[in-house]
Amino acid sequence: MNYDTVIGLEVHVQLATRSKLFCRCSTQFGAEPNTQTCPVCLGLPGSLPVMNAQAYALALRTALALNCDIPRFTKWDRKQYYYPDLPKGYQISQYDLPMSSDGYLAIADPKGGFAPKRVGIIRAHLEEDAGKSVHDEVAGRQDSEIDLNRAGTPLLEIVSQPDLRSSAEARAYLQELKLLLTYLGVSDCNMQEGSLRVDANVNLHIHDDGRQIATPIVEIKNMNSFRAVERALEYEAQRQLREWQSTGRTIGEAPKQTRGWDDAAGVTRGQRSKEESSDYRYFPDPDLTPVVVTEAQLDEARAAVGELPQDLRRRLADDYGLSDYDADVLVNQGRPLVDYYLQVAAASGDPKAAANWVAQEVLRSLKEGDGDVSRWGVSADRLGALIRAVHDGRLPGTRSREALAAMLAQGCDVDAAIEILGVVQVDDDALVALCRELLAANPRVVADVRDGKLQAVGALIGQAKKKNPNVDPQRFRELCLELARQP
Repeated sequence: MNYDTVIGLEVHVQLATRSKLFCRCSTQFGAEPNTQTCPVCLGLPGSLPVMNAQAYALALRTALALNCDIPRFTKWDRKQYYYPDLPKGYQISQYDLPMSSDGYLAIADPKGGFAPKRVGIIRAHLEEDAGKSVHDEVAGRQDSEIDLNRAGTPLLEIVSQPDLRSSAEARAYLQELKLLLTYLGVSDCNMQEGSLRVDANVNLHIHDDGRQIATPIVEIKNMNSFRAVERALEYEAQRQLREWQSTGRTIGEAPKQTRGWDDAAGVTRGQRSKEESSDYRYFPDPDLTPVVVTEAQLDEARAAVGELPQDLRRRLADDYGLSDYDADVLVNQGRPLVDYYLQVAAASGDPKAAANWVAQEVLRSLKEGDGDVSRWGVSADRLGALIRAVHDGRLPGTRSREALAAMLAQGCDVDAAIEILGVVQVDDDALVALCRELLAANPRVVADVRDGKLQAVGALIGQAKKKNPNVDPQRFRELCLELARQP
């Protein structure tokens, strides 16, 4: 069956503010349940909300980075629904006049192509978070409790156009969006703590005998990782295809449905029919004044955006000669590692060698530690000096990793590491003598080289290293080939 999977994503991002969107309660994660509440976020009679200016500034920065249009006038609305973790009986959100709209995010082709794809952003708007329902199923009690610490936390909801056509594209979009948000410094995007949550809207466009048939749209919730999003979308596409083949129902012939993802079972399960906007009975919040954005605020937000991941990848490729792959590896690790690399490149004078060292040795060591390059044991200047020492011939490449290990263990620079390792430069006269000795002891190697089998000399390099660990393998190979060709 020929069909397209049509996917739109709704991403809810908790903004990195110290207090909630409309009150001064803390947003710190992990506090005892219901200890970070007040009359405002509990919706008690007589309490009045006041907007958190920092939350709006972070949202504005994000909207600009997503290439959104920013209206000068926006307002707050009450989205009314009844749920145990929504103490006021409504959520303060934005409806017809969101703070931003009509943007896009460029993502790489997950199949490995180089042409970026633009995923449209319908809107990015601010709203307050609800509380959290905690379900206790231990010992068969199945009690549900409510923690309202999260109620009122500032959320930025980013709604994409249905431009995604596969689960792999959805994951690529989420990874690029998360990277952008962390570069902007607007959220920690910790999915385990609920700082970034994803809902997916999906249906199929089936091509059947010249007709295009759309299946009913399903919203999928309860996905707590990008891998879970991928798996849920793949399962749901197959489920919708089977459903259509069984019932023939198309969009409009069945209500929109909300389904939850059961990660352990690997299936989506029906939860309820999906509400329409009219069900929420939106109306302007009478307790909050509209927001008027000034040019000065926009200029300040633009200045705070900084260099975005896509621009940084391009700069590393154009100005530093890195491959698209190497630039992507560095950028995807976050700005601190990129800044470390830029310092290593400057100190070493060799951007490509610096990229290899940072992407391989530094990342490997960081993964074994706490992952924070600012606390890693070798500064960028010292790693750059190590690379220079290899390039200048003061340190054989084969012993460079030993030198790095010594620098990490002793907290020293490369000169001290060279001394600790007992590395001594071997001059050409000594290398020539060693080459003659080994060639004389291995006439078969000489014969192979003269027959054009140049790789045969490789067998001598290990023997040379045993006799003198300071031998430069490349220079030794060059001299051996030169001597072996002589009559």
